[in-house]
Amino acid sequence: MMNQPFGLHKEEKTYGMLCHLLAFSGLIIPLGNILGPLVIWLMKKDQSSYVDMHGKESLNFQISNAIYTIISGLLIFVLIGFITTPLLFVFWLVFTIIASIRASEGNGYRYPLTIRFFK
Repeated sequence: MMNQPFGLHKEEKTYGMLCHLLAFSGLIIPLGNILGPLVIWLMKKDQSSYVDMHGKESLNFQISNAIYTIISGLLIFVLIGFITTPLLFVFWLVFTIIASIRASEGNGYRYPLTIRFFK
């Protein structure tokens, strides 16, 4: 968890929050959980270090979670996946909501169990 940066505009907080919330588009659009945050991040990363931070964090988490979900799906063949897949969904849901709230408040957030593809 990071401290609240000073001098953030409301627009920066909104785009930071959208970097996380647009992951829910993956419930409707295939790969939307990655594409939604990616679009916001690419549009705003050069204009705001705050949006850049949240965009990278969201993308890292969404890609990591996709990898974990694929592995969990493969584990269905040995029955463990029937337990891990629903748990991963709840994990994804809860932490995406927490990150969205933190971003809307102007705070930084680091997802747990995330592979850092973008630094």
